[in-house]
Amino acid sequence: MTIPTITLNNGVTMPALGFGVFQSAPEDTAAAVRTALDTGYRHIDTAAAYFNEKEVGQGLRASGVSREDVFLETKVWISDYGTEQTRHAVDKATAKLGVDTLDLLILHQPLPTAFERTLDAYRALETALEEGRVRAIGVSNFMPEQLQRLLSETDVVPAVNQIELHPYFQQKQLQQLHRDHGILTQAWSPIGGITFYSEDDGNRRSTLEDPTIAEIARAYGKTPAQVMLRWHLDEGRSAIPKSVTPSRIEENFDVADFTLTPEQRAAIDALDTGVRGGPEPESITLENYGMDIPEA
Repeated sequence: MTIPTITLNNGVTMPALGFGVFQSAPEDTAAAVRTALDTGYRHIDTAAAYFNEKEVGQGLRASGVSREDVFLETKVWISDYGTEQTRHAVDKATAKLGVDTLDLLILHQPLPTAFERTLDAYRALETALEEGRVRAIGVSNFMPEQLQRLLSETDVVPAVNQIELHPYFQQKQLQQLHRDHGILTQAWSPIGGITFYSEDDGNRRSTLEDPTIAEIARAYGKTPAQVMLRWHLDEGRSAIPKSVTPSRIEENFDVADFTLTPEQRAAIDALDTGVRGGPEPESITLENYGMDIPEA
């Protein structure tokens, strides 16, 4: 059994399990990417706002794995939204990664208070797609009303919406909207890292300690993290776990030798609390979250 691939709505295929580098310090990123590629990952997810695209490219080149064999995904930050700004953001991303073409380029956040600017940014992605500079385009953290407006005012249906999604926060209405329009649901924080790497007062429950998930893990001789990643794959989603620790990188990839039963999947589905761990998408504004994205 191997890691499944997913065919996006424009026919492009990608590995369902990706390696994420959110919060990976630049000095750690190249080595982590190389470890991930040595482990077998062939899908790397980064973003302009992670400030480590350059190091992702370095890790790819150091790995010796052919560029054609690796699916590269990155994101445009809100400060670079707008027709010309986003076109230049494509230039910056490809230059930092050291590639000619991006496999998937997505808008990192909606801007509810400046949605016209968001639409202009997405139209710039459509142009980059038409020009062959990217193979697929999409969005991240778009809620139903934002996604509906994007669909009504642009031409290309997003291939992906990357959202917070783990057993304790499943956004089922949004997932159904994705299915209705052929949009892939891609999970960030897929093992609920946001529930255990938190600056909260300690009141959050950790998915890693959930008894339902632990019981399923014992049945397969797997870890809770591996069970959660398998849950995403078995339900047809893409998942982007992250780590800079080699043993964790390898653990998160070791999910190809088992599948969950429908009953086990339903038990995990029933854990949804409806409580978001990350920032509310409505709170993302240029005033609060704007930052300069440097040149390559």
